[in-house]
Amino acid sequence: MLEPAAPRSVAADDPLAGVVALPGVADAVDAARRACEELRWHEAYRRRWREVRAEAGIRSARASAALDGARVPVDVVRVLALGGDATRGTGAGRAGPDVDVAMGALRAAVEVERHMPDLGARGAPVLPPLGQLVARMHAAAGRGWLPDDALGRLRTDTAPQDLYGLGPAPDGADLAGRIDLLARVLAGTRAPAHVVAAVVHGELLALRPFAAGNGVVARAVARLVLTARGLDPTGSLLPEVAWAEAPNAYLGAAAGFATGTPEGVGAWVRAYADAVVAGAQAAGEVADAVVAGRLTR
Repeated sequence: MLEPAAPRSVAADDPLAGVVALPGVADAVDAARRACEELRWHEAYRRRWREVRAEAGIRSARASAALDGARVPVDVVRVLALGGDATRGTGAGRAGPDVDVAMGALRAAVEVERHMPDLGARGAPVLPPLGQLVARMHAAAGRGWLPDDALGRLRTDTAPQDLYGLGPAPDGADLAGRIDLLARVLAGTRAPAHVVAAVVHGELLALRPFAAGNGVVARAVARLVLTARGLDPTGSLLPEVAWAEAPNAYLGAAAGFATGTPEGVGAWVRAYADAVVAGAQAAGEVADAVVAGRLTR
């Protein structure tokens, strides 16, 4: 089911009521909802939605890895998804750090899809608590290129080794407390899905809860929120493609969110809607390719 038309406000005691009330957010929510509604009616989603979702997961992983500096051709990621050797017949050369990160992003995408409901399923899926969810995503994303004892474990007294420029990140008890607070917000809000995903995504980027791989985790969790909360029931939205095409703008908006100011938070949520709209168009192109049989085998 699609998310219902977004209200212009939520209950005054909703933890995200202040975000929903920021200038331009209501219009941004409407734009995101309209784009996802239009995508839902593409003919590919009648019988071939699993193919579209699978290919979207591949492209999502490739773009997410690129945002973390690992630029791998989509054909290579598709080979990895099929369990093949990414160094054969793709021009990738020797497998290396970029392929490791892309493989991690792909595993995170698979974890996301494992929790997504089937298209047309009734009711919202029951997701694990946020702390467990981000830990699972990180264990999937970091396996093979991060130390085993760092997988899924919150930082204690060390600084994150990625996403520089977003300001200081908490650690230890402060970090655990912020993750717990975000979990309570996620459980208690009835704000539109686009706003919830934007806040979860932005906060995970700001917190950088793990030693590295935080960007892939934030984007994977937010992608799941968009589907689980009904904005994108197709599970094929591709905002990551838009972000990968303009990484400086993406990180600049994330830095604004991390300040916690109304201006910074509002700008991030509005920019998020722009990425959702672009992501719906990118998903539509994937659906076109599925129907036309144009995808690379």
